Amino acid sequence: MTASSTTALTDDRLPVVVVGAGPVGLAAAAHLVERGLEPLVLEAGPTAGSAVREWAHVRLFSPWGEVVDPAAEKLLSPTGWVRPDAAAYPTGGDWAERYLQPLADALGDKVRYGTTVTGIARAGRDRVVDSGRDEQPFTVHVRSADGREGRLTARAVIDASGTWSVPGPLGADGLPALGERAAADRIAYRVPDLGDPAVRARHAGRRTAVVGSGASAFTALALLADLAEREDGTHTVWVLRRGIGANTFGGGEADQLPARGALGLRAKAAVDAGRASAVTGFRTQAVERAGDGRLVLVAEDGRRLDPVDEVVVLTGFRPDLSFLSELRLGLDERLQAPTALAPLIDPNVHSCGTVYPHGVKELSHPERGVHLVGMKSYGRAPTFLAMTGYEQVRSVAAALAGDHEAAERVELTLPETGVCGGTGLFDEPDATRTDDGGGCCGAPATLRIGAAPSTASGGC
Repeated sequence: MTASSTTALTDDRLPVVVVGAGPVGLAAAAHLVERGLEPLVLEAGPTAGSAVREWAHVRLFSPWGEVVDPAAEKLLSPTGWVRPDAAAYPTGGDWAERYLQPLADALGDKVRYGTTVTGIARAGRDRVVDSGRDEQPFTVHVRSADGREGRLTARAVIDASGTWSVPGPLGADGLPALGERAAADRIAYRVPDLGDPAVRARHAGRRTAVVGSGASAFTALALLADLAEREDGTHTVWVLRRGIGANTFGGGEADQLPARGALGLRAKAAVDAGRASAVTGFRTQAVERAGDGRLVLVAEDGRRLDPVDEVVVLTGFRPDLSFLSELRLGLDERLQAPTALAPLIDPNVHSCGTVYPHGVKELSHPERGVHLVGMKSYGRAPTFLAMTGYEQVRSVAAALAGDHEAAERVELTLPETGVCGGTGLFDEPDATRTDDGGGCCGAPATLRIGAAPSTASGGC
């Protein structure tokens, strides 16, 4: 193929490859279809929302009315799909079965399952080569479920693969604690599904350490506290790297995502009732085996916890950037998020939910035509909202279609979470201060930007 014919392939005949058939990836495909562009969604799992299904037992913070993308609903309407009660709160399983799978089915052969993306590059150009780079299409290397390898060609790439596959480790330095890998038989990195008899048996009548301070940790604390009410001897040790202050348990009644606020209050009730005990300022350095096979967590300052039967590590997630190594990405050195987006979501500065609504401008990279969206765009930052991702892909699809006015127009209403983990206090062991106004939080309020704000939106 000559250079001129290769250049021609960068036009409309090539699809936009979307990595991941989760909520944001499928929404991206719906927006591309609405714009007259051809998407090709590549999903490593066997179904739509494969990652969401792994937390099928967990209920979302936002009701159905806030987790269905508008373009996706337009695509679904002719199929006879009935939107669930807008005020009801779905579980991850509900979300996958009643929305994500029907949406993928409506997209038909535009979604390919069992297809893992192993690498993305410019055709014939590694990341070093400048010559003719922008004129080349993207080449996407894939591996099918049976191990066969292949290559696809794309005009642009939207990476909505999320961060679920790379959970944060137990070690406080961002690396696995000494002995963490050897103790893998007693360590989990997901909220336990106590409806599974095998999982329930691992925690009933036993001591479990829950490590983390976010919503996933609150969920685990609440579930284990419920188990403790029914099973004698069940106790949870909540391990925090920071101290406990007024905002430790989230926004409570001030949270405009009421389900999230209620979850924090349930976690607080578990501690207050003695069904869980908190250990603060504990930065795990090592995991040791006791004589009976149970685990002992050891902190950097030498403190040792009493032995526990199980450890649930809920310290966040991080993006898998390995298959993007030949692309020229502009990523923040701390968060691994796009450099223009990072200051808006940096938990060292704020974590209040008042993230400035953003789109293609903040999601662009030195490599034109590549966009990280959804949880992947947030890198290591927490507290991502589904509607933020839907707005991201609306903007990106508009830009790819050449409608730059629509791409730059951002209309979104974001809820105030009532949480302040930033302003210099993020992950500080003695962080117990509250923000009584000023800083990033101030009084709870809804941030409204754009000409036509909607009702408060949220996500999972």
